[in-house]
Amino acid sequence: MLPAALLDDVIDRALAEDLASGDLTTASTVDPATRARAVAVAKAPLVVCGGAVFARVFERVDPSVRVVLDRADGARAARGDVLFTVTGSAHALLAAERTALNFVQRMSGVATLARAYVDRLPPGSRTRVTDTRKTTPGLRALERHAVRTGGAHNHRNDLGSAVLIKDNHIVAAGGIEAAVARARAHAPHTSRIEIEVDTLEQLDVALASGADVIMLDNFDLAALAEGVRRVGGRALVEASGGVNLDTVGAIAATGVDLVSVGALTHSAPAADISLDLELG
Repeated sequence: MLPAALLDDVIDRALAEDLASGDLTTASTVDPATRARAVAVAKAPLVVCGGAVFARVFERVDPSVRVVLDRADGARAARGDVLFTVTGSAHALLAAERTALNFVQRMSGVATLARAYVDRLPPGSRTRVTDTRKTTPGLRALERHAVRTGGAHNHRNDLGSAVLIKDNHIVAAGGIEAAVARARAHAPHTSRIEIEVDTLEQLDVALASGADVIMLDNFDLAALAEGVRRVGGRALVEASGGVNLDTVGAIAATGVDLVSVGALTHSAPAADISLDLELG
């Protein structure tokens, strides 16, 4: 569940972009007493996500609007399926329409792509597909909810939630051993220490330094398999870089524990959903 306070803050800022000056077209053409019904329809196959956000947008515009979630988050929908039904003031429905669709199209797009990646894993695979911090500013909580809805997992949420030593940290700290040692001395005992490496030689050093998670960045399949062999279960192994729908299955087959995919959030296309209105 998404925190209500966070949700309302994101929604109110989005509505302000559209409604700060009112809705001139609706005010000029539609009688304020007009009642309407609208249905959100999938225009292509998708994984539904964002129903609660969709409903809350209409409620923030007009609390008397009623929204029925015909399809729950995580459900697969085919072209033509009705996802949500909205009834209330035509003014409210028209004012909230674009913002509500923007959220649900974005979230369903992320969930649909996440599900596509998970579906490409080999049968019986224990590898987790995870997102990254490459999210839309201000929408991280929504996009991460969508990733989970699609069956994938979340990486660290923010810079303060976990230790992830990357190449620039290694340079700034003076090497892998120094970076891991300092992290071990200063990080909370509840935090795992992850380090990104570019070569098998760096992997050996990271492993000897006591890293809990080792990210193999842009390794080819043979190097990934060798990395998993060298680690031998002493740390979690994460693969990153060069991951797409055509490669994720083979990457998982090397035995890595995690495959991080920035594309889940930074490149997910919006789902095709329309809102069709009728009077009554």
